[in-house]
Amino acid sequence: MNEYRPFRQSDAVRIGHIAQRKANGSPIPRITISLAIMVAILTLPSNYNEFSELRFPLEVVGIALLASAFRGIGFSLLRWAVTLLLAAMLFLKLADIGTGTAFQRPFNPYLDLKIFTDGWNLLSGALGITEAVAIICMGLLAWLVVATLLHWSLGGFRRLSFGGRRKSVLVSGTVLLIGLAALVVQNPDRHNLGVEAHAASYFVNRVGMVKDSIADLARFEAELKQDPLPAGPYFSALAGTDVVLIFIESYGRSAIENPRYAARLNSRLTSVEKEIEAAGLQARSGWLTSPTVGGISWLAHGTLLSGLWVNSQGRYDRMITSERPSLNNLFRSSGWRTTAVMPAITLDWPEAGYFGYDSIHAAAGLGYRGKPFNWVTMPDQFTLEAFERLERPVGHKPVMAEMALISSHAPWTPIPSLIPWDKVGDGAVFNAQAESGDPPSVVWADPNRVRAQYLTSIDYTLETLGSYMARYGKNTLFILLGDHQPASIVTGEGASRDVPMHIVTGNPDILKRLDGWNWQKGMIPQPSTPVYRMDEFRRKLVESFD
Repeated sequence: MNEYRPFRQSDAVRIGHIAQRKANGSPIPRITISLAIMVAILTLPSNYNEFSELRFPLEVVGIALLASAFRGIGFSLLRWAVTLLLAAMLFLKLADIGTGTAFQRPFNPYLDLKIFTDGWNLLSGALGITEAVAIICMGLLAWLVVATLLHWSLGGFRRLSFGGRRKSVLVSGTVLLIGLAALVVQNPDRHNLGVEAHAASYFVNRVGMVKDSIADLARFEAELKQDPLPAGPYFSALAGTDVVLIFIESYGRSAIENPRYAARLNSRLTSVEKEIEAAGLQARSGWLTSPTVGGISWLAHGTLLSGLWVNSQGRYDRMITSERPSLNNLFRSSGWRTTAVMPAITLDWPEAGYFGYDSIHAAAGLGYRGKPFNWVTMPDQFTLEAFERLERPVGHKPVMAEMALISSHAPWTPIPSLIPWDKVGDGAVFNAQAESGDPPSVVWADPNRVRAQYLTSIDYTLETLGSYMARYGKNTLFILLGDHQPASIVTGEGASRDVPMHIVTGNPDILKRLDGWNWQKGMIPQPSTPVYRMDEFRRKLVESFD
């Protein structure tokens, strides 16, 4: 006997849902897209050197399990939470790759926001405003597309049938249990089963990084109150001597010791040594450890001049609001006229008030009428000649100058060449050089070209400095040093943060006071030459010449 169940309204609803699913197609493609995006984000390394160490993230299985089980408001909340968290993780990981490549450290949200402004200045200066805007917009658009696509594709779980949900819960639950068991038994040193679960620890570590940064600034407050220097005046042994402190952009230890660069630059340093000796000058050379690498030069400047370890933007911002006397101020209070020669400064520079300059010569005040060399506003030779013209006329008061040479700043194209000093004039003579060579877009398409251009730029600056010191070295103490190592594309991975320093003068009594440093005679420091931290220099200089 056949029995018939009456047709109910719920049947109509169910039939409508089935018809709608058939009309919209299977939800599996959307689910597959969501799983692929989640796997890609969760396995994206924070360091590009770890791309070969990919693991399957168990978080994806857990999300699939919850998305299959939840319905209604619970599913909506899960969908938005997963989208926002993974979008944030993607942003942080991309930032990690950027800061890791440039500065060999992860991105710190608490301290690194200023990098965006300086990154824009460098990118727009090197490639042009239009190109820089295009790159930034494409990057933001790509990030937004990925986040939007993830949110849309997660909606596929909502369209699973009841039977599909049961199967998804069963499969994902089983895989999750197996994966958790694998995590328990695997040993990275012996049994690596290719699974991981690190999303939670990633965010916990990032929060911990911010907490550590806050605690570090508290420790820095205590350091600001402790100054080992006695009361001034200082530098009595340098009375009547001009002191010219020159930072050389991206001049690191690798330039002297890396086999890719050593032959050419050691030859150049030997040539400089012979040139200055012919002019009656002698040198001592050694190593300092910089607080930064790849960029953020002002941290190195602040460290050397304040005698404090300024390895973060937070420390730098606090330093410039403190009463800690800079090296410039120590000379100023001891009778020297202090000046800053900064061809890279094209905007307001409020930090300058901390350092204690009697005069500041930024890019606009140096009188350069030539064309810029991409981001580099003027060649080093013009900067040095302008300093002589502006600050060292005949009969001038002893001067302590801080200078930042920038011809060796990325993008390292075009690169100037040395010309006769009496031809420098207003800089227009350099126009042909400024228009020569390939643009950055061509050079940076080939890592070998980048390294070759870097080498040529350092070689140019050292050649220029050798000629300059031989020409203008009378009654002068020159202190030349690199601010930091260049990025890892130049040095390779694992390079130290050491930079060379050369101290040059024609007064042998001054050099004799450096005997306790045990630094190398001449322009080439040896691998065994002692290394001092950059924050030690201020104290050592005072002790040596007081």
